[in-house]
Amino acid sequence: MEVAAVVALTLLLGALVILVALAVGRRKEELKEEAEQAGETSADASAAKGPTSKKQKQEKQRSRKDKAAQHSFSHPLLAASLKGHSGNVTCLDFSSNGKYLASCADDRTVRIWSTKDFLEREHKCLRANVELDHATLVRFSPDSRAFITWLANGDAIRIFKMIKKDDGTFSFKAASEDFPQKHKAPIVNIGIAETGKFIMSASTDTTILIWDLKGELLASINTNQMTNSYAAVSPCGRFVASCGFTPDVKVWEVCFGKGGEFREVARAFDLKGHSAGVHAFAFSNDSHRMVTVSKDGSWKLWNTNVEYKKQQDPYLLRTVPCSSSDGSRAALSPDGRVVAISDGCNVAMFDAATGNLEEELHGVHSEEITDLRFDINSRFLVCCGDKAIRVFHNAPGYRAAIRDMQDMLKKAQNEAMKQRLQQQISEAQSALDTALAAPAE
Repeated sequence: MEVAAVVALTLLLGALVILVALAVGRRKEELKEEAEQAGETSADASAAKGPTSKKQKQEKQRSRKDKAAQHSFSHPLLAASLKGHSGNVTCLDFSSNGKYLASCADDRTVRIWSTKDFLEREHKCLRANVELDHATLVRFSPDSRAFITWLANGDAIRIFKMIKKDDGTFSFKAASEDFPQKHKAPIVNIGIAETGKFIMSASTDTTILIWDLKGELLASINTNQMTNSYAAVSPCGRFVASCGFTPDVKVWEVCFGKGGEFREVARAFDLKGHSAGVHAFAFSNDSHRMVTVSKDGSWKLWNTNVEYKKQQDPYLLRTVPCSSSDGSRAALSPDGRVVAISDGCNVAMFDAATGNLEEELHGVHSEEITDLRFDINSRFLVCCGDKAIRVFHNAPGYRAAIRDMQDMLKKAQNEAMKQRLQQQISEAQSALDTALAAPAE
């Protein structure tokens, strides 16, 4: 009996041990599975996080590289790189008194730079904030005391007054109301007549609007060019011109009465000769010359000092092959001696009299050049495309001026005239030597 009881107890204990072992083994397996699942989850999370983190690092590194690349451009003719905008600069304009350069960017600011600081180490600027919007275009008023902007989101013109302070700097005050919204397509340019009589705005849908300075619409022009790629007001303030899909440039005169009242917009003349659409054009300072750049791979220089009311047509002076693309810009130095053409991130400078390629500036900006223009004294060529504004010495202009004065010197018979020309040649050569010797930024 006792033996049977011991056997039964032993069997019971053995069963309990087996049950405990099985339970422990199963729990171990469960713990192992949980650990594996946790490991997989962790690995998945890590894998998901890893690439993002890596991507963020790459983007950060790329943005640093971009920033470095943007400021690494150098060239013997580079006079200055104006840095202040935190967004891409879209438009530039010189004041008619030659003292200021205005720039606007998608950082919601317009900046006013002093041209006398171009050759200094520091380039200070004054900032005008564009409230709740940003400006894509900017143009100075003829008296250099105000500027107009085109609002990216507001699709309208806004005027800013420049109020001079006691310390010589400016404060900026926006007009209480923007111009009414009239355009139905993206804008290509705005401008103010040097006469102060009208403002122009042009959009891609063949529409050009003429406004008075208070925002009242005076006239609407249909260019009939299928699309407008560019439009501008002539420096003399009499004409408005446009180009686009068709291979010609059309020019109108904005006519006013003797009392200053608006009369009409009358067709003046056309520039005909390109075999494909025209990207852009520019006037010389006296409006007697125009340069056009086309999809046909050439730029043309025209004499526009004609009596168009007597049906006299402008005549072609020169056709020169060049690289161009959609968005190309053209600039003609105010003295008419140099033509500059942008193509993507590059700029080419030509002698207007000979058509010779004088300078090639490659990779000026990290993005496509959005504006290109000479200062009013033909000393500098400026352009924008990224956050920096590049200022170049107009060396081809100096060389052309020296050549022209040397030609005049050969023909001069008056001794006083000879001495004056010799002095001017010496000064121009000295300025050119100084520009070429200056360290590029």
